[in-house]
Amino acid sequence: MPTNRHVLREKVATYASALLDGAYEAGAQDAVLEVRDQVENIMRISRSNMDLAEALEDSAYTPEQRGSMARNVFAQCHPVLVDVLAVMAERGDFALLSRVWASYGEQLERKLNVTVVDVTTVVELDDHLREIIVKKTQADLGTNVVLREHVDKSLIGGILMSANGKRIDASVLSQLESARNVLKLSTDGGEC
Repeated sequence: MPTNRHVLREKVATYASALLDGAYEAGAQDAVLEVRDQVENIMRISRSNMDLAEALEDSAYTPEQRGSMARNVFAQCHPVLVDVLAVMAERGDFALLSRVWASYGEQLERKLNVTVVDVTTVVELDDHLREIIVKKTQADLGTNVVLREHVDKSLIGGILMSANGKRIDASVLSQLESARNVLKLSTDGGEC
């Protein structure tokens, strides 16, 4: 008999698969990436608006009301995403969205051989640097890579990259912090 954890993992994978397959059928890789970005934005919104997240889970509303609420709130999103979110809300599973997003990324890599790499720099990437990053990450990850570029003026130079929840920090600030820690250990006699 499967455990609750196994059942939950299967449920999450099913939502992610329905989302990925539906988006791919509707518009190939472009739609898949659009849905990925939209889910990421919805997670950010639901974290900052707990009333919305709670309402989409609230058993005081009927499943139909929760589904209708999800359809109305997310009406501007990709139609496949709206459908999956409505089903999740109807079933009281909206809280699983972050797990569905993670599973979606894993399935994107496995089914389409694509990894989305978020790249944050202090200035916009030029074509040459973009090409270097793509080639390096493709070689390291063994998949095709799609870059999602972000500019953050608060960085002190360097680059932050993340893929599949793993973060690569090559910013000057992190290098300085690392050097400070090494110096501190050497002046403290190496004690922690």
